[in-house]
Amino acid sequence: MSETTAVRVDPSNERMLKAWNGDEGALWAKRAQRFNDGVAAYRDVFFSAADIQAGDRVLDVGCGAGQTTRDAAQFATEGSALGVDLSGEMLGLARRLADEERVPNVSFEQVDAQVHAFPEAGLDVVISRHGSMFFGSPLAAFSNLARATRPGGRLVLLTWQPLRLNEWITTFRTIFAAGREVPSVNLALSDPAETEGLLTSAGYADVRCTAVNKPMYFGQDVEDAADFIVEQHGGRLSDLDDATRAKAVETLRADLAEHQTDRGVFYGSAAWLVEARRP
Repeated sequence: MSETTAVRVDPSNERMLKAWNGDEGALWAKRAQRFNDGVAAYRDVFFSAADIQAGDRVLDVGCGAGQTTRDAAQFATEGSALGVDLSGEMLGLARRLADEERVPNVSFEQVDAQVHAFPEAGLDVVISRHGSMFFGSPLAAFSNLARATRPGGRLVLLTWQPLRLNEWITTFRTIFAAGREVPSVNLALSDPAETEGLLTSAGYADVRCTAVNKPMYFGQDVEDAADFIVEQHGGRLSDLDDATRAKAVETLRADLAEHQTDRGVFYGSAAWLVEARRP
């Protein structure tokens, strides 16, 4: 586990640093392939919008274990791809995978994209697959990214639509509440009007949010999916008695069985494909 003191972050991101450079990041590193498989259906539409050219300099914000960064580098054959994240453990995995896959034009840095001094106008494309929703101060973050994007450069994000449109989130939140009240929460960047206003204020233009709905993969069968989901969300049951915890897990398995297909266990998901340009 990495030392949090080694990473300079904006005070508003201290909580995110503690989580992603700690237990949360360790879990995501351990399950990196499953998390990538989960949203794999979004890959083509995401990179089609990014339209990365051979000589482009690409920044991947919240890159995690680096799958999207390595994919970007494969498009930017004469350019480069830099992945940044707060998780030292995930970045370590990202570097190992890049070496194993022999991707020479990719690099990774453990920095807070909200405050990091990227070279001014030094980027052609900024991308983020579900990694741009965790900034303590989104306006400060996107202003910093806009400063680093060259005139005419592009920003492409994948963010979640509201909770009610994401079957997987609402289902698992309800099951792991185990009869208790399900806390209300608003997903960052889930409102197109707010996102457009935010990115315009930050210095981007021509903001467009396109609804994209894809099936999300959770495992090859019920037990495989249950192991993954309980590992990720089971902590929400820790304060309950054994019988209540067991009932919640059985409820989960029953719901997973209803979503079993011949290709695995899938739930509906809904994302926004956000595109913008630096004027």
